Amino acid sequence: MADDINQLLVLEPSFERELERKLPEMVTLNRIARSLGGRARIRIEATVERKGRKFPIMSVVMGSEDPEAPTLGVFGGVHGLERIGSDVVIAWMQSLSETMEWDESLRERLKRSRLVFMPIVNPVGIFELTRSNPNGVDLMRNSPVRAEQPPAFMLGGQQISNRLPWFSPPTAKTEDMEIESQALCRLVEREMFQSKCALTVDVHSGFGSVDRFWFPWAKSQNPPPHLEEIAALKKLFDRSYPHHFYQIEPQAKSYTTHGDLWDWLYERHIGRNFKTEVGSAGTASGLYVPFTLELGSWMWLKKNPRQVFSSLGAFNPIQPHRLKRILRRHTTLFDFLHRAVMSSDPWVVLEESERSRLKRRAMELWYTK
Repeated sequence: MADDINQLLVLEPSFERELERKLPEMVTLNRIARSLGGRARIRIEATVERKGRKFPIMSVVMGSEDPEAPTLGVFGGVHGLERIGSDVVIAWMQSLSETMEWDESLRERLKRSRLVFMPIVNPVGIFELTRSNPNGVDLMRNSPVRAEQPPAFMLGGQQISNRLPWFSPPTAKTEDMEIESQALCRLVEREMFQSKCALTVDVHSGFGSVDRFWFPWAKSQNPPPHLEEIAALKKLFDRSYPHHFYQIEPQAKSYTTHGDLWDWLYERHIGRNFKTEVGSAGTASGLYVPFTLELGSWMWLKKNPRQVFSSLGAFNPIQPHRLKRILRRHTTLFDFLHRAVMSSDPWVVLEESERSRLKRRAMELWYTK
């Protein structure tokens, strides 16, 4: 762990100054990693080279080392222009780092559970203010999964040119995927696939005027395999926080895509068998469901139309007071999901009559036109 931190922090002075200007999230993440010390497992999952410089992709894992421990994973920065995703994840990490110093109840929770973070999946994209990675690939269109129905032209993934948005090159297997995508998949498979209950949240921005909490599939307008559990989790959240502001729905209600990374991981977990980092066969177990938190950036534009002229304005809150509000806005959701994976019986262990009722209600709510 120490070697990984040292590897991350050894930077040329000029490059470090550039990071402070163009990728301050990396500087903050470094500081959090150092402050966590032995309370977390820090790892450089991959390194992306760009113009002679090396950008690390770092993971931070807190809590139990038991492979079957309930696990919540939080990810951000898949699209470089949507840096608010990284900011939201890092803000929660920073809060946890400080809280662990004095909160015995949190330390007890982490003895029985695991929190997994990859806040900056696409560091070069954030550094260079591009949606894609250095190869022009949209990382959320970068897996072998193909949409069951024809997705929207271009938006659903295009193979015309990596100079155009949403580039999704042909990908037949994990080894064909981009470095960043492979790093994300390795982390999820290693830390979550053997958990008895695992959820992931990938934080994005740029669609709509409300915050949406999307569940699979991105590839299909048909319901996912765990529709009843998802409906039960929504019911639990609605009852626990009746005034929450999230619109919980399937991603495909907004649009479908080719190559979604979370669809790929979800399919692999459902298929149970996967390939480990050393190449031997592994077996997934328990429940795993990936979610996407899509922050509604249109409301920021509505309140501050001038920010549309900023390179980041379409996807990020620009006003300092609004940024602070967004950084504290989602802590309740993350804390709820952490507790939900630890206390999963109320929404995972369901009687047949309850499953039937939940499925009927979910179909009426999300899939009946």
